[in-house]
Amino acid sequence: MAVAIKKEQEHELFLTRTFDASPDVVFKAWTDPAHIARWWGPKGYTNPVCEVDAQPGGAIRIHMRAPDGTVYPMTGVFESIVEPTQIVFTTAVPDQEGNSLFEIRNTISLAPTDDGKTLLTVQASVIKSTPQAAPYLAGMEMGWVQMLDRLADFLGKA
Repeated sequence: MAVAIKKEQEHELFLTRTFDASPDVVFKAWTDPAHIARWWGPKGYTNPVCEVDAQPGGAIRIHMRAPDGTVYPMTGVFESIVEPTQIVFTTAVPDQEGNSLFEIRNTISLAPTDDGKTLLTVQASVIKSTPQAAPYLAGMEMGWVQMLDRLADFLGKA
């Protein structure tokens, strides 16, 4: 299924995609660390560390391992959760000294469709960035599209 993408600003994405699963199932895929570890990140990435405390104020810590073995750590915090319709969380990527290269606020909205599927909308907005973040942010759209492809594959096997 195709992903619809709309850019409001240079570093803000709106993506929509329909998944062949109910909002309850899709919501669990976004909040259960065992599920997230199986689909998070771009194609070919694995998640050897996936710690998620899916509640307001709860922490996120995911280490994404690229196919070449490079590990990209990511942290975040859940701002709000409305089961099964919305998840709002931040994500940040640290530099070598542990300072944030960039921070993104992600709003995931889930709506049931008439045929029992789920319309998912992602709003990913950069709220802080440094000049060193440019290569990461340049790949943000592609990364989200690949991640939603992986989520669709996961949901098809769940």
